Amino acid sequence: MKVAFLGLGIMGRAMAGNLVKGGHEVTVWNRGAGAPVEGTQRAGTPEDAARGAEVVWLCVSDTAAVEHVMFGLRGASGALTPGAIVADSSTISPAATVKFADRVRALGADWVDAPVTGSKIGAQNATLIFIVGGSDVSVEKIQPLLSAMGTQFFRMGETGKGQAAKLVMNLQIAMIFEGFAEAITLGAKLGVSLDSLLPLIQASMVRSGVIDYKAPFVQKHDFTPNFPLRLMLKDLRLILEAAKESRVKLPGLKTVEEIYDLASEEGHGDLDYAASLLLLEKWAGLKTVAQ
Repeated sequence: MKVAFLGLGIMGRAMAGNLVKGGHEVTVWNRGAGAPVEGTQRAGTPEDAARGAEVVWLCVSDTAAVEHVMFGLRGASGALTPGAIVADSSTISPAATVKFADRVRALGADWVDAPVTGSKIGAQNATLIFIVGGSDVSVEKIQPLLSAMGTQFFRMGETGKGQAAKLVMNLQIAMIFEGFAEAITLGAKLGVSLDSLLPLIQASMVRSGVIDYKAPFVQKHDFTPNFPLRLMLKDLRLILEAAKESRVKLPGLKTVEEIYDLASEEGHGDLDYAASLLLLEKWAGLKTVAQ
């Protein structure tokens, strides 16, 4: 399948590489130069990348970036052919997704929202889980691409519902990690080491996939970005915006958003979101490992 892949960040670079390994013809575009992705052709603009593509796949930072890459000057929409599919693995506003889909459908193409969970390691190992919204026909058409980059995909409903479900997932991730971070900070102040606490956590109902994944990094105070804190903060704001539109109160998440905002002000925005722990440790007067 002929694919244009737009956005070669932490996730996108590996995803594009896995499409090549899956036997697909891939043209890539990225805002910055960066290293080439083996087996791909590079385009100078999103429009050039999308020309003749059966599927245009996006993986960029936020809602504004999706709009710019698709509909801005030399954007991909200028080269969409009738019957093409735009698949978006960015995490963006569900409401904006519906509007973007309408604009693309007016050009004779279609839109599938396909945000992912699985982090950098999942992208590298082609074990991502896709959270999909869109028509049956379009989702079926991109299934070979989903299979090249991941192991599972979950249909959530019509266009926009994939993004909505991704926000719900990230709400839980942020809240679970915050509980873990606060617990181990209090534990440290009470003289209970993380090394002794983790086996108890993992043997009990407190255990979660979030803790299993993040604990080894936290033990080493390794905050190399798998999912940068600045992007999690962006997602928390999207969640709160969606909640406001739906007249749903999320008081716990609002507090977590404030913590991430302060952690970003402390200069941790480009570290992994687990670096929010550094702020809790600072407030508790705990000595942390310099990053």
